[in-house]
Amino acid sequence: MIQPWVWSTWVKAPILKSRKLFIVSACLPIVNPKLFEEISRQGTVLLACPEREPATHYGKIASMIRSNEESIEEVVVITIDGSPHCFTLQASVNEAEYILGKKLRKKHYVLVDGRELVEIDPVAIRVARYLHLVDKLVKERRQQVEEELRKHSLEHRKTMEYR
Repeated sequence: MIQPWVWSTWVKAPILKSRKLFIVSACLPIVNPKLFEEISRQGTVLLACPEREPATHYGKIASMIRSNEESIEEVVVITIDGSPHCFTLQASVNEAEYILGKKLRKKHYVLVDGRELVEIDPVAIRVARYLHLVDKLVKERRQQVEEELRKHSLEHRKTMEYR
């Protein structure tokens, strides 16, 4: 079966008549095929890639949920941790909730280092949009943040070599 994409799926498409809607990074089937197979058995999966598609997923997601609110009970977003592009998918689900003006049953996950699925608090996603708050938290826990970045971020490790 051809895997559907958020941007190219009609908001009233029959596949959206599902209890659980997964919005996942388009690279997830390549990064972790086993996880992708597992979630594909649990509900409707739509791929999204802000690098490939317009980064305005929030309106489309809100419209999909609104058009199928009698069937969609939960929205789950899964992205690749550390990807600046994937982050916008996380923020888009929060923004869709805001646009709809009602609390959604939703879950946010990131795939850490291609292996570990970690649930993310929606507030963390909101905070990440406010860099002055992120900066404050980093300054309060700089050593801990640096240690974690060294573990997960090749970009950070390379940047530290330049200093």
